[in-house]
Amino acid sequence: MGATLQSIEQLKEQVLAAAAAGSALRIRGGGTKDWYGQRIEGQVLDTRVHSGVIDYEPTELVITARCGTPLAEIEAALAERNQMLAFEPPHFGDGATFGGAVASGLSGPRRATSGAVRDFVLGAKLLDGKGQVLSFGGQVMKNVAGYDVSRLLAGSLGTLGVMLEMSVKVLPRPIRETTLRFETSEIDALRMLNEWGGLPLPVSASCWHRGVLTIRLSGAQAAVDAAARDLGGEVVDNADAFWSRLREQQHPFFTSAESFWRLSVPTSAGAIILKGEQLIEWGGAQRWLKVDADADMAQRIRRTAAAVGGHATLFRGGDKNVGVFHPLAPAVAKIHERLKASFDPSNIFNPGRMY
Repeated sequence: MGATLQSIEQLKEQVLAAAAAGSALRIRGGGTKDWYGQRIEGQVLDTRVHSGVIDYEPTELVITARCGTPLAEIEAALAERNQMLAFEPPHFGDGATFGGAVASGLSGPRRATSGAVRDFVLGAKLLDGKGQVLSFGGQVMKNVAGYDVSRLLAGSLGTLGVMLEMSVKVLPRPIRETTLRFETSEIDALRMLNEWGGLPLPVSASCWHRGVLTIRLSGAQAAVDAAARDLGGEVVDNADAFWSRLREQQHPFFTSAESFWRLSVPTSAGAIILKGEQLIEWGGAQRWLKVDADADMAQRIRRTAAAVGGHATLFRGGDKNVGVFHPLAPAVAKIHERLKASFDPSNIFNPGRMY
């Protein structure tokens, strides 16, 4: 307990000093996602001084840990009890932390069926720009009511404060999984995914790239085996490695030096015609576009995504002057501004990281 209070005081002192001086703080765990977002600036506030699992109740399907806890440590503790973080957060490096996983708001292949990071956050403790420790939510769903700030922190990229600890819901690992592969066109793959999405099939992940559709089935053995027989396709060996490489963006699609755009669109959207190579995930809801884009091309990408009810993010590489994140509607932008002013009145936490 003493070490915990000491690390909180250490972080608090750094926050108060920065607020008094009007200087920026760069909240950082393992630094594995430093490239994500707009600019990063300021003195590093290292969250790894505040580490460790606080509480883990396998029977309650909840784990609570401090922000600087290595993500690998969290996953190892869950694996011992045959449980998992169902949103499959990408690490993008050995030093990934629990706080970074929540702050980035990034989810892996299982997100389309299990939910996003924010769907699993039950509670959080936040160190705000005034040096106050604020608590939100709880450890069970029924304790979450009203305006849920704890989930709002997911994907905020540390712009609202230092997430000292988080409680998240976990799920049991599936009893059985199998991966199937089909040779098919983009149009037919999207049609198949939408048809399967309306059926009681245990599809937990999907990926289409260069004429090959790969899907993962997860669940009870009888359900998975029956679905595999009905769908056909080629069974993929060493499938865990395939999905892990996809999650960590080590799939061949991501290995070139070009910039990558992430298009978030409705699953019902048809083929999106844009210059560049595409990879499709999440039943058609997440589409990766590999292309070097100038300002005009960036606007075209965003107009195309918006036309089908989605948005586009310059995920990695490229010219960030075109704007990393999709521009906010004026009313939404004002909400962001008010939240930032409320939690970080001196604008010291990761200023400019999002917009």
